Amino acid sequence: MANSPALLVLGSAQPPGRLRLALVEAVERARGGGEEIDLLDLAEKRLGFADGRDPAELSDDTAAVLDAISAAEPLIFATPVYRGSMTAALKNLFDQLPVPALAGKVVGLVAMGGSEHHFLGADRHLRDVLAFFGALVLPVSVYLSSADFPDGEPGRRAAESLDELLASAFALARATEGQPLGPAPLAARMIRG
Repeated sequence: MANSPALLVLGSAQPPGRLRLALVEAVERARGGGEEIDLLDLAEKRLGFADGRDPAELSDDTAAVLDAISAAEPLIFATPVYRGSMTAALKNLFDQLPVPALAGKVVGLVAMGGSEHHFLGADRHLRDVLAFFGALVLPVSVYLSSADFPDGEPGRRAAESLDELLASAFALARATEGQPLGPAPLAARMIRG
C-alpha cells in the first residue's frame, strides 16, 4: 500500500448531503479501527476543466488533488447518480488523472440515487473508466438510496455496506502490495509508445 492514507473521493459538486454524511461516518469508523483514510470532497475543491493544460499551471486545487490521488491506496470513489451515471465533477477529475495515478491500485465504488432504479448506471460507467487506468476495482460496489436513510440519517444497512467495502479495499490492497497485476493497461502502453 502507498505511504499516504487511503482516500475516499466524493465526486459531488453540491452542498453536503446524505451521501457525504454516510461517508464521513464510515471514515470515522475506519479510523477508529486503526485504518488511515481521508475524505476528499470535490465540492470543497476548485478543479480546472480538463482542457489539456498542465495541472501545475492552474491556480486552483487541481494539482494538489491529483497528487493526493496518486499517492493514495486504496481509493474509494463515491458519486451521486446524475442522469444515470457519475457526476460531471468526478468525470472531469478522471479526465485529468495520469494513468499511473490509478494503474494497479485497489479501488472501491459507492453510488447513491433517489431509488433503486439506477443502481447499475454509475457502477458500469465507473468500471469502464477505471478499466482504462488499469485499476483493480472491487467486484461488488455499494449502492445507497433514500431507503438507506431513515429520518435523513444513514441507517444500519448503509453503515454495514460501507464498512464492508472499506474493509475489503484495505484487505485487497495489503494482499496485492507490490504484486504485478498483469501487463500495463493499454492506455499506458499507448502513451509510452
